[in-house]
This record gives sequence, C-alpha cells and structure tokens, in this order.
Amino acid sequence: MTALATRSVADIDGFVGPLKAACADEKINATLQRLLAMPDARRQGLVHAWITDLLIEGAPREFTQAVACLLDDAIAERAYEAIYQCRRDTN
Repeated sequence: MTALATRSVADIDGFVGPLKAACADEKINATLQRLLAMPDARRQGLVHAWITDLLIEGAPREFTQAVACLLDDAIAERAYEAIYQCRRDTN
C-alpha cells in the first residue's frame, strides 16, 4: 500500500509570495482583502474563474496552485488574517 503524502500550503511554491506582496503593495493588499472578505461561495466562484483564466493564459503552475489554495475556506481565512495583520503592522 502506498502512503499518500499530505500536501500543505507550505508545499506550494509561490503561495507566500503573493501574501508578502500584499504587505508591500497597497493595491495588492486591497484587492486580496476584497476577494477574501467575500462570502465563501462568491469567493470560490471568482477564484475558480481566475484559475480558469490562468490556465488559459499559461500562467506559471506554482502561481495557479497558490491561487487554487484560496478555494479552501480555512486557507482563505488565514490568508485574510495575514494580509490584514501586515496592513496594521505598516501603519
């Protein structure tokens, strides 16, 4: 029997990058805050459409996977907390 390795967000190259960018760039921060503050179903619909666009455009796989992580409610909540906190830390 083969054991399946559980992947975490930490295993997705590029997931932390957009969060760091959100701390450094007010526009990215505001955009991600708006997305992550949406009701779960609405956020998931927009993220799904974004992923589709990224696949069509041939975006880097790591970035597409990082965006896909935002489909998960718990991950989206933690990401929201992280970018909200970094915004408070810069004020």
